[in-house]
Amino acid sequence: MRDPIRPRVLFAAGGTGGHVYPAIAIADEIRRMKPESAIMFAGSKGRMEWQAVPAAGYQIAPVTVAGLQRRLSLANLALPFKVVRGFAQSVSLLRAFDADIAVGTGGYTTLPVLAAAATIGIPMVIQEQNAYPGVANRLLARRAKQVHIAFTEAKNHLPPGKCVLSGNPVRSGLRTLPPRAEARRELAMPEDVRVLFVFGGSLGSAAINDVLLENVHRITSDGTWILWQTGKHYFERVRDALGDRPAVRLLPYVDRMDLAYAASDLVLGRAGAITCSELLVTGTPAVLVPSPNVAADHQSVNARSLAEVGAAVHLPEIRLVDELVETLRRLLDDEELRVRMSAAARSMARPDAASAIARAILEVASHGSDAAREGERHG
Repeated sequence: MRDPIRPRVLFAAGGTGGHVYPAIAIADEIRRMKPESAIMFAGSKGRMEWQAVPAAGYQIAPVTVAGLQRRLSLANLALPFKVVRGFAQSVSLLRAFDADIAVGTGGYTTLPVLAAAATIGIPMVIQEQNAYPGVANRLLARRAKQVHIAFTEAKNHLPPGKCVLSGNPVRSGLRTLPPRAEARRELAMPEDVRVLFVFGGSLGSAAINDVLLENVHRITSDGTWILWQTGKHYFERVRDALGDRPAVRLLPYVDRMDLAYAASDLVLGRAGAITCSELLVTGTPAVLVPSPNVAADHQSVNARSLAEVGAAVHLPEIRLVDELVETLRRLLDDEELRVRMSAAARSMARPDAASAIARAILEVASHGSDAAREGERHG
């Protein structure tokens, strides 16, 4: 018999930080609200969740996943077998864990786990980060108790009556940033200069790195400094091509994003959902260059959403070479404009998203336990 005092929550998230870290943020809030909760993650071995989830203090169990290759590939022949195996593993995991609820925050793992939950009658909740939901979430939403969204545009693509506008969970350390002077000292950057923070998501962006390399001398010629996260894969190539540039702080990866945002006057980056939410919570003006290599071009929808309210400038990658320097110069030279962009960003921010979603999950889990106990009495 399930214990209503000790809810059992299974998270399915994987592949990228944009899927994994929101799940961890929600799990942290559940643990804070209900320390006696039992929390488990499902993920894929070899992907980032396999390190990030245990590092956050949670157990993780493997589920076989596979993505469809967009081009002809022999790997697609094994796809049906992997799908069946992943579904069977998910059913076994949900039953062995005795889950009261399954929560999906995106990535390949979400589909088999939530499909299994729906099949065996375990309630599920979805957290959709993007303005345009992916195919899996659009299908799963029909069986979900709730779909927590971050952009109002997502409602147009999901079943009516399911959506709750909660925002995207962000790391708790970003809700209150350190003073700018302190952040710049920590990053070994001058306190009295303008700082451009460049990053192409956790993995970096070849397109942004290449254009910046071509124009770094123009951007820094007026005394602007660049805090530049290249991505680990690109770091050595960028470092060797860049040479000695005192006004550039080059890093493969930024562990302390709170320092990076606090030190920055302007951000140049991709338009992943979590990046957009962090920009809103921190009130950081940005130039967003959506990746053209994502499903349904959802980063462009994210970027347009921020641009429409004046929180960011949307710069499509196809215009990056011709317009980057002019766009950066216009924003860096106009402090009043950046102040307005910051205010617009904060007006859209939902810093308590993780708490709101955690409360909703606990409520759904409680109702699920009630229904299970009712079924046991009449079984």
